[in-house]
Amino acid sequence: MSDTIQKREEHFHDDWAHSVDPASVKVDELETACTLPETRYIIKRLGKSHLKGRKILEIGCGCGEASVYFAKQGAEVYATDLSPGMVELAQKVAAHHRCKIHGCVCAAEELPFEDNTFDVVYAANVLHHVDIDKALDEVVRVLKKNGVFVAWDPVAYNPAINIYRRLARRVRTEDEHPITRAYLGSVQKRFNTVYSKGFWFLTNLVFVKYFFIDRLDPSKVRYWKKIIDDCKNLESLYLPLEKADQKLLKYFPLLKWMCWNMVIIARNRGK
Repeated sequence: MSDTIQKREEHFHDDWAHSVDPASVKVDELETACTLPETRYIIKRLGKSHLKGRKILEIGCGCGEASVYFAKQGAEVYATDLSPGMVELAQKVAAHHRCKIHGCVCAAEELPFEDNTFDVVYAANVLHHVDIDKALDEVVRVLKKNGVFVAWDPVAYNPAINIYRRLARRVRTEDEHPITRAYLGSVQKRFNTVYSKGFWFLTNLVFVKYFFIDRLDPSKVRYWKKIIDDCKNLESLYLPLEKADQKLLKYFPLLKWMCWNMVIIARNRGK
């Protein structure tokens, strides 16, 4: 990533961080909100009861939801972000929840940690902002042997979602690059036992509702944040669609490339 792009990303996320009240950041919802299927799946796969005592690195911590969640389960958490504002916000969120995280301002492509340091490296909605190959090389380096890499990011191929992306330019950075099949190939080259799972296919009708019925301007409202705030009100619409998605994706797994987001879980092959 060039210095110019890094500065744009840093300033965009600093401005966002300064607009957020730490008390408003949703943490426990990562496990409970129906509209966060990605994190519910990840927590189940990692094993909530197995998080205690594990050393976890979050790359691109953003508002700190995941870092604080992991810390509340007893993990030792290092929260990193290119944005100083986001790292500061994440630490304030941790203080609000009466737990501690270690904050560090750094780029995903240059992690200031020693080799073989972490049990888990977690990256949520991050890799589509960075140089993926350089970031993955750093993930491999800092993971312990048999450590686990967990990431989820938006997928590039759904035409309806791409229309939404063009409409939502003011709440997205101009340098984002949703993930492609090449990204999955890059992960498979570096890790053993790679799992990938798509989320949000028919469930994207929630966003159709936001746009056509609720008339929410996608250039002003972050739909991917609003679904968390609205999770209770959306249950009757969302849950039947999620069940339909689970069946469709089970029998037609290639539909994951038409989903909004994809989760990757991979185990380090060791040094």
